[in-house]
Amino acid sequence: MITVGSVAPDFKLESQFDTEYSLSQFMGKKNVLLFFYPLDWTYT
Repeated sequence: MITVGSVAPDFKLESQFDTEYSLSQFMGKKNVLLFFYPLDWTYT
């Protein structure tokens, strides 16, 4: 179970502008908020 204040595992994501970002590149520099949005034409 994930608890408040626990360290998230490192991962990489690609942005909509074809730029790859990893969580570790922001460690100690910025707060990170992840937001996942389904495509507009998907049924959820």
